[in-house]
Amino acid sequence: MFYRPADGHGLPHNPFNAIVTPRPIGWISTRGANGQDNLAPYSFFNAVAYEPPQVMFASTSAKPDRGDTKDSVANIRETGVFCVNVVEHAMRDVMNLSSGPWDKDVDEFEKAGIARAECDTIACSRVVKAPANLECRLTQILQLPGASNFVVFGEVVGIHLRDDCLRDGHFDVTTFQPLARLGYRDYARVDELFSLKRPGD
Repeated sequence: MFYRPADGHGLPHNPFNAIVTPRPIGWISTRGANGQDNLAPYSFFNAVAYEPPQVMFASTSAKPDRGDTKDSVANIRETGVFCVNVVEHAMRDVMNLSSGPWDKDVDEFEKAGIARAECDTIACSRVVKAPANLECRLTQILQLPGASNFVVFGEVVGIHLRDDCLRDGHFDVTTFQPLARLGYRDYARVDELFSLKRPGD
């Protein structure tokens, strides 16, 4: 099968998200200029640089109460900071609840019963029980083709690691099973690892 996205795929559901998988989930916490906290998951997320450490996430739709975007991007425009919270398999249900199309005045931490703590380097809440939190300062927001497609880049200025996730000096993902996004309504968890040596190692 071959199709041009501009012409449509002819399938019951768009296969694009199922092709580019698995994708890590950036559970993004932000705080608006009015002090209102927000928490929402994004599967267009990744790390993009080591020195200094940098991450990105993309928001690809809008809400009626936020104009051209959603709560996360709107808050970051106002404050210039955000926190990425790593999602473990055990948090799948509360993460999913936080993804709802809630009004901008709804605090997802409260709605989903998620414990929060204040970040150390930025004015923002973080998911206190997450395996890791990346405190970020905005570097740039890029608008992509499409009405509501924004990519947010941030420099990581503070990192929290949950103590039980450290083993022999390594951040060990097998201790918490990271959640990954697949296509459609599907997810996966990482529960098995293997290593490969690069040529020249």
